[in-house]
Amino acid sequence: MPSLIIFGVGEIAEVAAFYFGIDSGYQVAAFTVDGQYAREPTFCGKPVVPFEEVAQSFPPSQHHGFVGVGYSKLNALRRGKAETLRGLGYQLASYVSSKATTFPGLAAGDNCLILEDNTIQPFTRIGNNVTLWSGNHVGHHVTIGDNCFIASHVVISGGVTIGDSTFIGVNATLRDHIKIGRSCVIGAGAILMEDAPDESVYATRGTERAGIPSSRLRSF
Repeated sequence: MPSLIIFGVGEIAEVAAFYFGIDSGYQVAAFTVDGQYAREPTFCGKPVVPFEEVAQSFPPSQHHGFVGVGYSKLNALRRGKAETLRGLGYQLASYVSSKATTFPGLAAGDNCLILEDNTIQPFTRIGNNVTLWSGNHVGHHVTIGDNCFIASHVVISGGVTIGDSTFIGVNATLRDHIKIGRSCVIGAGAILMEDAPDESVYATRGTERAGIPSSRLRSF
């Protein structure tokens, strides 16, 4: 298995390096970021190489790549860096946790990060550059497009289609056989019962703070 170059020096990159290091067979060789952001020589004990020099220092013939960044600008940064790495000749690695529940025939693209306790039922298709954080339910015959980010404890019922570059927040619920368009933002705790057009935004209000302090609660 080739060694791995990870784009990013933030929390997502650190998490990705941890999982790849303990549960994939990959050896993380280095991190890379655009030269203007390469402020420290090392990260997580590995060298940090300016992105402009990475192909010379760690050639794609000997290393695979992974883009370890979040959902900024509806995943556009992650998508752009993945496209650039592919253009340089890198094969992009995907990580599927050994603690996720999957079945033979899972179709998942490159640069995916699928963490523990995801249940991914049969006949599901996952595109390129998709992040599934921990603890989601992905029902049968679901299609997830490219460049999506799905946070934790999301329920995606059977037959749902999710368009490219969509973000889904924690504890959201999608009923079966609906279609979510491209570049949608589905906020934490949202419940979708019908199709969502491209670029839809669903935001739920958080629980309001009570007007009295906890010291005045007689039942506690």
